[in-house]
Amino acid sequence: MRNLSKYFLAFLCAWMLFIPLAQAVCPVCTIAIGAGLESMRVLGVKDVLTGIWAGGLTVSLIGWTANYMRKHNIKNPIWYILNIIVYVSLLAGVYFVPTDKPIVKWWENCMWHMDQFLLGVLVGSVTFILMELWYMHIKKNNGGHALFPFQKVVMPFLGLLLMTGVFWAIIKLLPQYGIVLC
Repeated sequence: MRNLSKYFLAFLCAWMLFIPLAQAVCPVCTIAIGAGLESMRVLGVKDVLTGIWAGGLTVSLIGWTANYMRKHNIKNPIWYILNIIVYVSLLAGVYFVPTDKPIVKWWENCMWHMDQFLLGVLVGSVTFILMELWYMHIKKNNGGHALFPFQKVVMPFLGLLLMTGVFWAIIKLLPQYGIVLC
């Protein structure tokens, strides 16, 4: 089964190389966030930090797919709503993966009376959206040009990195002062 999933993943990656590129969210940004997410899961990082990157990746994929649909003249709003539902459902699937060792343990990880992964997803999603809106505002005020090369990639990435640093500090520092996170 594991070999089958490796072959499927290799096929999916090869297939994605030949898909026409959409320009809503830079593909490099999406790949960088995806790599950061998988690296953190492998290293055993807290779920809230992983969730920040998962939320950013989900918003990135939703935007990427929506732009692809706009480019191919899909105007029915139901498809855009379905786009959001599909990606959010895929993200929510981490809670329902049947396995002996669950990826995310809803009942064991909480922070401020909320599941850590869910909290991270919400923070990451909002951060990614705000950084994209800020980028568009900067571009609009700069005559339709970015201030520096790859600014569209750098801004969301740095926003997620900043929020990761903030939540890492919260996880490390608050318990030292007797503040309970759950």
